[in-house]
Amino acid sequence: MEKRSLIHKIDFLWNGLDKTLGLIVLALVAISIVTFISATSGTHVQFIDQARNLIVSIGVMLIVSRIPPKWLEKSAIWIYTIGIALLLAVAAFGLIKKGARRWVNIGIVIQPSEIMKIAMPMMLAWYFQRREGVLKTWDYGVAALLLILPVALIGRQPDLGTALLVLASGIYVIILAGFPWKYIIPVVGAGTLGILLIIIFGGYICEPEVKWYLLHEYQKNRVCTLLNPSSDPLGKGFHTIQSIIAIGSGGLFGKGWLNGTQAHLEFIPEKHTDFIFAVFAEEFGLLGNIILLGLFVALIQRGLAISSNAPTLFTRLLGGAVTMIFFTYAFVNMGMVSGLLPVVGVPLPFISYGGTALVTLGIGVGILMSIHRYRRLVQS
Repeated sequence: MEKRSLIHKIDFLWNGLDKTLGLIVLALVAISIVTFISATSGTHVQFIDQARNLIVSIGVMLIVSRIPPKWLEKSAIWIYTIGIALLLAVAAFGLIKKGARRWVNIGIVIQPSEIMKIAMPMMLAWYFQRREGVLKTWDYGVAALLLILPVALIGRQPDLGTALLVLASGIYVIILAGFPWKYIIPVVGAGTLGILLIIIFGGYICEPEVKWYLLHEYQKNRVCTLLNPSSDPLGKGFHTIQSIIAIGSGGLFGKGWLNGTQAHLEFIPEKHTDFIFAVFAEEFGLLGNIILLGLFVALIQRGLAISSNAPTLFTRLLGGAVTMIFFTYAFVNMGMVSGLLPVVGVPLPFISYGGTALVTLGIGVGILMSIHRYRRLVQS
């Protein structure tokens, strides 16, 4: 009897997975490893930590990819409820780090807001699946209430970046569920007008004596720094100015791996986490940026293709929302690092150093893999 190789014995792990999506993720992981090694050169951060995080993330992806979407649908309300309970626990007795109450100790220290990035679209997709065929206008109001509660709890911590990501994940589901454009267009118009007014009157509203009652002082500073980073080049504007210099100095082909001066002379802050894109852009230039952007576009395109071919409303909504979360991560991070958006602490998907964030991304890819595998099984 012919002996089976180890690869053939464990081929059940990737059997049925979407190979295109898998190759895209592996390419991003390869870029992450190369960039991380350069970004942490001469620092106390160890590559073994990021390698462990990536392995855990890929492991979680493989596990989730084996879970039938029907099971995800049945567990959605429970995962959402547990997430809300943990957010309430954070508000009541959560741990405070760097002035923010975002963590809770349940035997291990976790950040419950990360759970809601996946739990929120799962819950809303479950709700709209239940209302399929009898959907009324007021159902969107119910969905909005389900969305506002965790966003408010996360924003109160305060954690504006995560709150915006959870809000976006819920809004994507609501829009994909058929929310009328006649209501969306006025909101987009009002938001655009608000941005224009902030730009026009930025010099006045950013004066120290002017209070922004809906935002914390540090959040006001981030918006004002975006409008005029040179107003405090060695303080609040330092992050933005140095990252823009790094991106610009990369030129067409970059300075070469391990040769980025802004990164290795310690001018780029948080260079292995939120600002790792600046390190990559300086060392690999415009050409490297185009390749990286191409991979993210391919990731989003493949995720939407899997979602559009999904067999149920739940899987279409969940897959579409998860894919658009990847887009939001990449868009916000790159916009933040290049000075187009305020600094909000959003990592670059699969590139930035992180534990919980990488696991969340792994779950997201695993969900898309599960949707793809389930569709294949239904058709076979």
